Amino acid sequence: MPNAKVLAQKQSDVAALKEKFEKSKLIILTDYRGINVEDITKIRADLRKANCEYQVAKNTTLKFAAKEADLEGLAELFEGPTAITFSYDDYVEPAKVLYNYAKDSEFYKIKGGVMDGKVISVDEILKLAKLPSREMLLTQLATALLANIRNVAVVLDQVRQKQEEGQN
Repeated sequence: MPNAKVLAQKQSDVAALKEKFEKSKLIILTDYRGINVEDITKIRADLRKANCEYQVAKNTTLKFAAKEADLEGLAELFEGPTAITFSYDDYVEPAKVLYNYAKDSEFYKIKGGVMDGKVISVDEILKLAKLPSREMLLTQLATALLANIRNVAVVLDQVRQKQEEGQN
């Protein structure tokens, strides 16, 4: 039986992880086996730019936190070394960062995750990673809207010209 101080620390760790589970829009679990500190540092920096947290935690602590956060179906993902990414704002960018690293590494693997409280598979995370970024989607939308506005202006100008021809 652990002493009171150790037990209190473990309970505090579980409570902190539970809170992160509950406030995250997207959570991605990865197996970081075989990668070095330099690579982990790069991943952390890239994820920080996307307003995400990257944390390594013990599987037993993660299991308790997931259970307390009512995230069923994650327990089987807590095998082997587990790093967890918490995204509070974006769905696509953290998936892109981790996918880009995993595809170039024979060791680093995406295990699965959670999106809006629902457990998702590796395939679903890969689909997210392959979506255009938010900025790209906004650019495409703006381009489409401008094209439509331009088309309306052309049609209105043609209507005006026909009306002028009819008056002459």
